[in-house]
Amino acid sequence: MMTHRLRPTGRRLGFLLLPLLLILAAGAWYLLDPGFRAGQQPAIAPDNLPKDAFERRVRDYLVANPEVIVEAMQNLEWKQREEEQTEAQAALTAHRDELLNNPESPVGGNPQGDVTLIEFFDYNCSYCRQVAPAMVEAEEGDPQLRIVYKEFPILGPDSVFAARAALAARRQNLYPQFHKAMMQVSGSADEVQVMAVAEEIGLNVEQIRADMQDPAIDAEIERNLALAQALRINGTPGFVIGDEILRGATDLQTMRRLIDQARKHQNR
Repeated sequence: MMTHRLRPTGRRLGFLLLPLLLILAAGAWYLLDPGFRAGQQPAIAPDNLPKDAFERRVRDYLVANPEVIVEAMQNLEWKQREEEQTEAQAALTAHRDELLNNPESPVGGNPQGDVTLIEFFDYNCSYCRQVAPAMVEAEEGDPQLRIVYKEFPILGPDSVFAARAALAARRQNLYPQFHKAMMQVSGSADEVQVMAVAEEIGLNVEQIRADMQDPAIDAEIERNLALAQALRINGTPGFVIGDEILRGATDLQTMRRLIDQARKHQNR
């Protein structure tokens, strides 16, 4: 899945503990698995087994049975994914109102639409730009689709500047125009590029710079960062549609399928 990453996930951190887990697991196999001891000298009680002998036998077992390592890694990754998904779904339930109805978050499409598509994005994310045409098609093809934009600048200071400018553009009622124009930018979305886009679509650039200093704009970005972390959205783009969380770039067909699914669910 194509996505720009933000920070190491719990799954990656788990792999740092894997060598220790494998040693503990191998020790358990040594003590409990008769097959491990088959054909060897009578088992020695763990309290009486010299440390170097125990470690040597653990090593010999892992060398002779490397599939144990693969199995342990797969099981660890599966369990961590399951835990992260459970936590993310709980967070989605807990933060649903903030996701859908935060008055500081820009809204596009039909503000009174019956289904909401929420996007977390960064203007310097190439995958977000690739998904942008599908977002436009989804909006234009569904008059009942509501879109909530979550500025999620994770790719450096230029991204933060662009996000603050976008939220400031909302105060001149030109957020959707600014957003779509920024998603068509090629190259880095730096300060020069951001202000060129603002001027091009008719924004008052001096007013933009003044409004960007409002602490409320920084507070909105911080809320988005916290929401994304709670939902385990660690990169861009990320989407929430109904009860589904999508991490990474997606296509129009998938968007429409999840929108239809959410619509059917709430019409039951």
